[in-house]
Amino acid sequence: MSDREGSNYSSIGSSEMAVVRDLKTKIDQACRTAEEFTKLYYESLDKRRYLISRLYLDTATLIWNGNGMEGKDNIQKFWTDLPPSDHSVFTLDAQPITVADQLTFLVKVGGQVKYDDKTSKPFNQSFLIAAMGDKWKIVSDCFRVQEALENIN
Repeated sequence: MSDREGSNYSSIGSSEMAVVRDLKTKIDQACRTAEEFTKLYYESLDKRRYLISRLYLDTATLIWNGNGMEGKDNIQKFWTDLPPSDHSVFTLDAQPITVADQLTFLVKVGGQVKYDDKTSKPFNQSFLIAAMGDKWKIVSDCFRVQEALENIN
């Protein structure tokens, strides 16, 4: 390594290093929170669906396969009207998002879902969750079953 390359690292001041450490801490927290949150979310959705609205902000938005609804009561009714489900999570990613001074994370999930003992289908789901006191609440939820494209030419 040349002196010039090495000097890039030595020129980072203590305030920049603090920002990097702070960001690393937020990323680690986002990953831990995402693991805990998704476990609770899918257990609730598959086994205690009648309680799912507790995980949503009063003004939350859900987009499910292109169908949108707002408000946790409407979201609760929507989930309750769906047939029983079984979700398996295979991929999980999370990152901190800066929204004013609100601690907020983007959580992305991929897996398989089976409704009413039918064939499993792949799905993707993205959540925007925000800290409300000592609880995490869903601000926005976007769910999509992944279907194969017939003709993409």
